[in-house]
Parts: sequence; C-alpha cells; structure tokens
Amino acid sequence: MKKLVSIILLATIAAGGCKKESEFLNVDPTAILNNEQAFNDPALVLSMLANFYNRQTDFSTVKNWESMADFSESFPSQNGGPKTIVERNQWDFGFWSTWDYTLIRELNLFLHRLNNATKLKDDEKKRFAAEGRFLRAYYYFEMVKRMGGVPLILEPMTWDYKGDPTYLQHARATEAGMYDFVIAEMQAIRSDLPADINIKSRASRGAALAMECRAALYAGSIAKYGAVTPTVSLPNGEVGIAAAKAVDYYTKALTAAQLLISGNAGTYALYRRNADLSENFAALFYDKIGNPESIFIEDFKLKSGKVHGFTQVNQPRFGAEEEEGGRINPSLNLVQAFEKLDNTFGPLPVKDGAGNPIYYDNQTQIFAGRDARLAGTVMLPGTLFKRRMVDIWAGYVLADGSVVTGDDRGSQKTLPGTTQPVQVVGYDGPIHGKEHTAQSGFYLRKYLDPTAGSGSRGTGSEVPFIRYRYAEVLLNAAEAAFELGQTGVAAGYMNQVRERAGLTIPLVAGDINLGRIMHERRAELSFEGHVVFDQKRWRNAHVIWDGVPMNEADLLANIGSPSKHSTQPFSLWSYKVHNPGSPTHGKWTYRIIKSPLVTGTNRFRMGNYYSFINNDIRSNNPKIVPNPNQD
Repeated sequence: MKKLVSIILLATIAAGGCKKESEFLNVDPTAILNNEQAFNDPALVLSMLANFYNRQTDFSTVKNWESMADFSESFPSQNGGPKTIVERNQWDFGFWSTWDYTLIRELNLFLHRLNNATKLKDDEKKRFAAEGRFLRAYYYFEMVKRMGGVPLILEPMTWDYKGDPTYLQHARATEAGMYDFVIAEMQAIRSDLPADINIKSRASRGAALAMECRAALYAGSIAKYGAVTPTVSLPNGEVGIAAAKAVDYYTKALTAAQLLISGNAGTYALYRRNADLSENFAALFYDKIGNPESIFIEDFKLKSGKVHGFTQVNQPRFGAEEEEGGRINPSLNLVQAFEKLDNTFGPLPVKDGAGNPIYYDNQTQIFAGRDARLAGTVMLPGTLFKRRMVDIWAGYVLADGSVVTGDDRGSQKTLPGTTQPVQVVGYDGPIHGKEHTAQSGFYLRKYLDPTAGSGSRGTGSEVPFIRYRYAEVLLNAAEAAFELGQTGVAAGYMNQVRERAGLTIPLVAGDINLGRIMHERRAELSFEGHVVFDQKRWRNAHVIWDGVPMNEADLLANIGSPSKHSTQPFSLWSYKVHNPGSPTHGKWTYRIIKSPLVTGTNRFRMGNYYSFINNDIRSNNPKIVPNPNQD
C-alpha cells in the first residue's frame, strides 16, 4: 500500500511540474472561473447576460397564464386555485409585488467587474455594459410600477461582518426619482446599443427608446392623474409625483417615440402579411421570421430546453394534441368592447328593440362588422384553429324557449318530435363548471401557436413573449401628444394602428380624448400585461373595479366609456334552434349568461395602487416606509 501511495504522489508531483508545496496547494480549480477569466471572454460575458435576461420580471406572459384570466377580461376555466379569481371580492395588497435585490446586486457586480475587465475589445465592453444597465433599469421599472419608489442601489454592497448593518440600509427613492433614473439610463446607453431591428431578444436601440417612452408616459400619467386620488401619496414622494412634472414627462415620452418612429433605431413597422386582418393580427404574435413589429421579446426555441406550454393549456380542447386546454375564456365584457367599423360602440345584437331574440344563419354572423382585432384576440364560436372548427354551442332552443342540453362535452339527447339522439352541446362546451372548456363561450386566440405539436407536452411552443412592440409605441406617442394638446398628431398615430385593424374611417382631432385612448389600448394590447398598470397610472382602477356586482343592464350600458365598471365576467352562449316548420329552425341565437361560479366582485382599493412591502423587508431595514392606505 505504501508503494502505491508513493507512485501516486510521484505522478502527481511530476504532473505539477515539481512545484513547491505552497504552489502545489494553490492550484485554481478547473471547474470554476475567476473574475478575470470570466470577464475577458466575450462568450462567457454573454452567457452571464443571458442568465439576467431570463430572470427579468414580466406580467401576464406565456409563462404565467393565470393573471390573464383576471380583471373581468376573462373567466378562469380551471377548478382549484385559478377559480378563486371569480370568487374573491378584492385583491390582496401584496398582489403584483416584486422585491428582488439579489438580481440588483448581481447586476451591479456584473457591471463593476465588467468595468475592470482588461482584455475585451472596447466595442464589446461598451455593448455589454449597456445591456447590463438596460436590464437593471428594466427591473427597476418593474419595481416602481408595482411598489412606487424603492431603494436605488447602483453599486455592489458588501457585508463587513462587523455586526452593524446600518450602512447597508437605504431609504426609498422618490417615485419620480425612480422614473427619472430609468429614463436617464435609456438616454445614456441607447447610442451604445445596435440600431438593428433584427435584434429582438437582446437590448437594442429600439428597445431602449421603447422603454424610455413607456416609462416617461407612466410618470406623466401619475403626475397628472394623481390629483384625483390625493390619498395615494406619501409626504416625502416615495409614492406620488408632483403634477408640475407631467408636461416634461409627456414631452420625453413623445420625443422618444418619435425618434423610434422616424427610424433612428431602425425601420420598425406594423405587421402586415395576411389579407385576413384578424389572422394577420393573431400572426404578429407567433411569426418570428423578420417580424418588423416586435422590438424586444423573450424568445423560446424548440429542442433548446426553453419552450413553454401556453398553447397546451389554452388551445381548444376538442381534438387537441393532449385533449387539454381552454383555461382562459375571454369575457363578453371584453368581446363587446371591440368597436364597430363605423367607429361607434354597442353591444352585440342578441335581442331586437322589443326584447325578442335575434336569429342568425351561422355562429359568426353576430360578430360581423367589428374591429378585426376581436377575432385575432378571441377565438369565436364557428371559427377555425389548426384547420379544425371550434365546437362551442350550449344546446338546442325549443319553440317555448326551453333548452335541451347536456352536462358533458358532446352530450347526445333525443329532441322533441325525433327518434334518434343527436349532439346537444359542443365538444368545447360551454358547460357551467366544466373546466378547460369555453365556459364564457369563447377561447383565447392571442399567443396560441398554430404549428403541429405546439399543444403537446413533449414539444411545446416557441412563440415569443413580446415585451415591446411598434403598435404600443404608436399608441404611447398618441397619448403623449394628446396630453400635450396635439390632438391632430395623436389622431394620426392612432389611425395607423386602427387602419391595420380594418377601422378605415379616420379619427380626427376632435375625436381624441382619454376615453378613446383607453379603449384603443384595451383593444390593441389586451392580454399583454398592460391592463392593470394602465388603469393604475390613470388612477382609474378604483372606478372600473369598484366592487359593485353587475347585472345584464350594467353590462350593456355605457360601452366604450372610461368609467364603465367591469367587476364580473359575463358569458355569451350560442344555441341552435329546434322548431320544425318555423323559419327560425336550424338558425342560431345567443343568450347572455353570468356563470353561477362568479360569486365575487373585483374591488380595487386605494391600497392596491402600490403593492405591500413585506414586514420582513421593513424589519430588516427601518428606513423603508410603508405604502399608503394599507392599514
């Protein structure tokens, strides 16, 4: 045994080049890179950035469908946790919160070590630094949207193990200061980022301008509309922005948008590749090849280990690759908000002026003459997905108004006057309480992947999540221009977006008001993570989600009004008519339904404008003051 040990030691010493004992014991591990090694290899720096890109916080994405089923914009067709969305009466104060200072510290360390790197080329180092600052600002923007002012820490902090942590404790910056930081960072770094519209999943000049524009618009709105909610503020400005700052912020938002629109960051454009305007709108979210509209995305790639199951859990259930799906059921509240092609608003024609049912030759006829974005966002009954017609209908209506239906998908029964059982309910529902079916009468279309295998667990989807896109920039520009009194300019930007949706009667300066802007954003940007943050910055969330239960009259009144409350999701169910000998026999009719599962009402309290800062955070740092209205 001694001889064997001696041989091993001799071989080891020889392999070490006859080093001294002290040198032999100080050999660097081969599986770990030191800072100098990591930050002098562009590929390794890029891999660190990739990690940071993947850890960014977003809202209502293809990785997290549940929040898309909230706000009365849809019905959550899954029993268990998601169903509580329509059972609760208010949001907790902690909803939408985020406080990830681990990410901030790591980004600060990255930037500090990158700055000390000696072997990177200047252009590489400059771009990497700009990306690190972009990602840090991106997360701080997500924090201020939710929390208000937060500690603004731009250097890596190190614990000295001396027992007194006070030097590590930072007070909250003002809300205005946080927005100023995000805007200034984007202005500082944008020239160091490539002006290339084909760069989508990394920071680009277009992404920096888009973030600058959105952040400035948010800040301007809070400054202007904060006056209607004076209690939503703190005396030292951690929450709330002075009204005097509004014009400056709106000016910055419009300037950034116009730089992007003018081609300063590359020639972005609205997506226009399909003559069918509804399919064109749906396709802009799944077509990744040279898409001129997407500016900054979270990308996914088949067979890469990074795919998602959004299509699997939201596809029409009947005939699906996993016989699963249907979780997000858009509400009638949202569906009827898509305006008519004559630029007016109104409910879908379910009954005539005398209150009698209206009959249709086919299921889609009731939706004719509407904004094309409706069918590009919502999967309507009688339409196709993956070359299969969705089978959504609730039963047969008889001559006396009674209904023959079933309690399972595709149920069969014998109709009066017949001898053979027939199908009496769609294979996609709707059936009250039957999860993963179209309980609202609709499925979601936006972000669903039409490629084969996308709805299966084994394959998944590579459809990206678009964080910033050109249509939003146009709408941001329109809103900022309106707030600056440039209503004609605002109309021009809005008309570009609307014309793509088939709304060919141009808006004029006199048509533009905040309600029009609110509506346009809802129609264009629904299910993209904007709804709650838009209503918060306009200080309108407590108005539309006022906690008051709704009836059918409430649902049908004041469509298009910015103050219309929408506290409970409604459904629209289609029925076939069975009335032999009548001219209505075989036609379709609709009924407005409120699911018996909808027992709660959405109530947005003043304390929901900013999310709760956890007690453990405040106990660890007494300088952190709590947010208002959360006692």
